[in-house]
Amino acid sequence: MCRPSRALTTRVIGATIGSSLPSRSSKPRRQLSRTFGTSAACLQSTPPDIERSGDKRVIEKSQSLKSHNAPFPRRSHHCGSLSVKDAGSSVTLTGWLLPGRKVGKALYFYPLKDPHGTIQLAVSSAVGGGETLELMRSIPVESTVIIEGVVSERPPKQKRALPGGDIEVTVTSCTLLNPAEQPLPFVPSDEYNLPAEEFRLRYRYLDLRRSVISGNLRKRSQVAHLIRTTLHDHGFVEVETPVLLKSTPEGAREFLVPTRTATSTPSVKSSIGATRRESFTQPLFYALPQSPQQPKQLLIASGAVDRYYQIARCFRDEDGRKDRQPEFTQIDLEMAWVSWGDYPSNNNYGQKDSDSWRIGGKEVRETIEHLIRKVWSAVEGIELPSSFTVMTYEEAMGRFGSDKPDTRFSLELQLVTDRFPQPVRDALANEDQILETLVIRSTDTQFKSAAEKVGLYEAAMSDGAYMVRVLSDGTLNTASRDGSFGILGTPSTVRDALELNPGDTAWLAKRPRTAEGGSTALGRLRLLLATLAQAAGELVLPAAPHFLWVTEFPLFTRADPDKEFLAHGRWSSSHHPFTAPMWEDIEKMYDGRIAEVRGQHYDLVLNGVEIGGGSVRVHDAKMQEHIFGKILQLSEDEKASFSHLLHALRCGAPPHGGIALGFDRLMAILCKTESIRDVIAFPKTGAGTDLLFKSPAPVESEDVLRQYGITQALVVDA
Repeated sequence: MCRPSRALTTRVIGATIGSSLPSRSSKPRRQLSRTFGTSAACLQSTPPDIERSGDKRVIEKSQSLKSHNAPFPRRSHHCGSLSVKDAGSSVTLTGWLLPGRKVGKALYFYPLKDPHGTIQLAVSSAVGGGETLELMRSIPVESTVIIEGVVSERPPKQKRALPGGDIEVTVTSCTLLNPAEQPLPFVPSDEYNLPAEEFRLRYRYLDLRRSVISGNLRKRSQVAHLIRTTLHDHGFVEVETPVLLKSTPEGAREFLVPTRTATSTPSVKSSIGATRRESFTQPLFYALPQSPQQPKQLLIASGAVDRYYQIARCFRDEDGRKDRQPEFTQIDLEMAWVSWGDYPSNNNYGQKDSDSWRIGGKEVRETIEHLIRKVWSAVEGIELPSSFTVMTYEEAMGRFGSDKPDTRFSLELQLVTDRFPQPVRDALANEDQILETLVIRSTDTQFKSAAEKVGLYEAAMSDGAYMVRVLSDGTLNTASRDGSFGILGTPSTVRDALELNPGDTAWLAKRPRTAEGGSTALGRLRLLLATLAQAAGELVLPAAPHFLWVTEFPLFTRADPDKEFLAHGRWSSSHHPFTAPMWEDIEKMYDGRIAEVRGQHYDLVLNGVEIGGGSVRVHDAKMQEHIFGKILQLSEDEKASFSHLLHALRCGAPPHGGIALGFDRLMAILCKTESIRDVIAFPKTGAGTDLLFKSPAPVESEDVLRQYGITQALVVDA
């Protein structure tokens, strides 16, 4: 091991003491317990020979320490940037001091952590007469310090196969910059004893100190930079769009922002012998954008740019869900001159006819596929195929029971209407329904044990859902919501139609002939079986990402409960009201066959998660007015909120289309975490509350509320 021989100094909170480095025995040292070396590694617990941060004497000792409010040395290196090549070099490091470990009478090891990594510090009592060691022993866990020392290479038997695991820094000086008060709400370096997430969200500034979270944020920054660079190289112009807009009936609930600006609306009241004029004040509100949809379409319609992008902040006042946030980030794109389908002389822009992309927007598809390939190559080191698989909505719902199918496993649904007797088929036809099944055979080793754990589970509990299991002795174990098999007759009819054998299990469900919504009962059951099979270790999903385009969605729907608050029984847009129909279905739309109209809408799915969606837009003002008035049946006031867009379309807007990728979900997948909160610096809970900033919160001052035209109401329970 390299050892400097020159005289060194030790700084102890401003004091300078001459010293020289001691010689150390070459006796191998024990590895620091469950500790350093990887940027994500921290101590599991404080060893018994080190005072714990919650001990009374540690608290008392920490209270006597003071912050350093004077000049201090400048950092020369990050903790994660040092290597064997730096052996013998003098360095100055900054970071958070983690729990140490005594390895000898006069030798301690401490991990020092910064956002770039962790390095092991070797501190000897022989340095500076032991004052450096005494200082470091008194410093509370997670305090910020400046360390000066010399990089040394570890002996071969003491090296660890971890970043920085082949070196250490022999400390010659330590400056305490700011002691961490004790006890802390929790110790972020103690990965094995972390409190529940909601508690950590209250102290997010501590939680962000964890290597896994800070690493996610750094990766997020890296991907955002790569996205901007790639799109810039492809002629896209980054344009910021307004955050304060007007409320419009586009589908999702909006956040409203009151203003102190108000309008006075006159009213006339008559009395005997006189006419009195009065006015009342009407408060005005902004709405936070669900997406930059209208601004980006207007931008393209203007001709100022023909390729726009933005990493945009968006807001939706939706009910709490674990995978959603009220404010989120999306990669937003819009392009002019987007095609409406194949044109013979275009030669399909290099795409094959056989890939099922029968709608317009291939220019958007090519851009996104190139962007995703660049990201996965740079971040994951994976080379993706030149084009992604394409599947229509009808095929996705029929084979997988989902509009965002996970194609990493092959368990598929089957349409079995034709296998049943004619009376059953006639009854289904009268209801305009079909019958599909999900069968697990006794020979299916991947899903057999999962099937045995599942009955008519909640995921498949719907009207017309049935289960038949053939036991080893040939008897039938059956279930249905109401205890009967309805139009199917008897369980034996099902067994014979599906040719079930002992050990086989089948679930059946009716659904509308034309698929609707985002999933079916059997589609949800399919995912449940996969989850159980994974937990049992019988299903191992491939590591390679499975990207999939889903196209040709129904343009209009009545099966979206999230939009019913605005639709009130009317048709609503499956995507948004600006999505264009497939040119083949335009006549159906004008003829009133609304349920048969397919949209030029495309979703990008990764491993069963929708990470983006977009469409070709309506550029014909008359068609857009027909959709607003005749199909969505918007009121005159509702249509008025889109008047500027309609006029822009009449002013010679080019055919255009775009897409938005959910940046938070994309990063959660790249960071291999199930929660998007792990890739957001200051996230909200699933219920939409911010436990750190304690928002939303009431405004107590009635004077302030009055300025915004808001009054508090007293609600009395009946």
